[in-house]
Amino acid sequence: MDFYLTETQKQVKQLARDFAENEISPYVKKFDITGEFPVEIIKKLGEIGFLGITFPEKYGGAGLSYLDYVVIIEEISRVDPSIGLSVAAHNGLCSNHIFMFGNEKQKQKYLPELCSGKKIGAWALTEPQAGSDAANLLTNAVRYNDYYVINGNKTFTTHGGVAEVVVVMAVTDKSKGKNGISAFIVEKGYSGIIVGKREDKLGMRASETCSLTFDNCKVPAENLIGEEGQGYRQAMEILAGGRIGIAALSVGLAQGALELSLKYAKERKAFGKYIGEFQAIQWKLADMATQIEAARLLTYKAAYLKDQGKDYSLYASMAKYFASEVAVKCANEAVQIYGGYGYIKEYPVEKLYRDAKLLTIGEGTSEIQKLIIANKILKELSHLD
Repeated sequence: MDFYLTETQKQVKQLARDFAENEISPYVKKFDITGEFPVEIIKKLGEIGFLGITFPEKYGGAGLSYLDYVVIIEEISRVDPSIGLSVAAHNGLCSNHIFMFGNEKQKQKYLPELCSGKKIGAWALTEPQAGSDAANLLTNAVRYNDYYVINGNKTFTTHGGVAEVVVVMAVTDKSKGKNGISAFIVEKGYSGIIVGKREDKLGMRASETCSLTFDNCKVPAENLIGEEGQGYRQAMEILAGGRIGIAALSVGLAQGALELSLKYAKERKAFGKYIGEFQAIQWKLADMATQIEAARLLTYKAAYLKDQGKDYSLYASMAKYFASEVAVKCANEAVQIYGGYGYIKEYPVEKLYRDAKLLTIGEGTSEIQKLIIANKILKELSHLD
């Protein structure tokens, strides 16, 4: 697929691959076992510009395109999807929300340290009762003169414990439903923020996930992003872009599973032959390779449309839905190709099998993506009625 990329993008791709192989690969198993957040690796990612990929240089970003962003996420996730997830969440959620909807003062204050990795960002939308039903928030923000007081609980917050800057969605006017939700920049130094336990997850274990409680958390009014009531609309647009990142992550994971499977098929013998010589294995590899290429094309198309300033939301959902399902299928097939060894933690496909499942859940489940896709294509076809 390199022929779709410019020479600069090919160089970015190689930089990401080299970093993943040299700086991440030796520690994948360690961080998966301990569940430890890879602070030093994240700092190094910041140093090479991978924590501010698409943001202008004036804010400390690398000034690259969304296609560059996709290529970087893919290459990192090929080696360790959990670190790919952290890069995607930091760039695509918290930092991107501030960049897209924050005022100039907010951008100047927060983006340089986020882009450099001096501070990690988190994005708090999901609540115990509000997952796919993202408009059903109970966290509220009440204004008192020049500040707001936030109360409520957030769950499944990526980087919830390590982040120093959190974008929080809260209800400012309950009577308006989703149009009464607003977004705020909350610094970890503010009083009233309680970090809950770190979730002990099936996979993606090096990417930290925590709950957050806001107990009379006092936030300056100047930290409101945009205007009151705009938070839900902002969040939906951020999620649309974020889905391209999850699609890229899925492609990277699937590619990693394919490459490991190819290597094993050329090394493992059964009945006096390499297993790659058997049609049953060849067909698995053929299906994996074909589905990955299709997922990559969808992902690149969504990124291209975003770079062109065109409506990309339909293709973002298509890419996220298809690529995440492909990742699960490829991880499953990789374990099958490895046989009994695929079920053992000593072999890398076991981790990919565990990591993959989150991709069909996070940032909108496969079921939600199908609803979005169906609604959009039905709307587009309404003129035929």
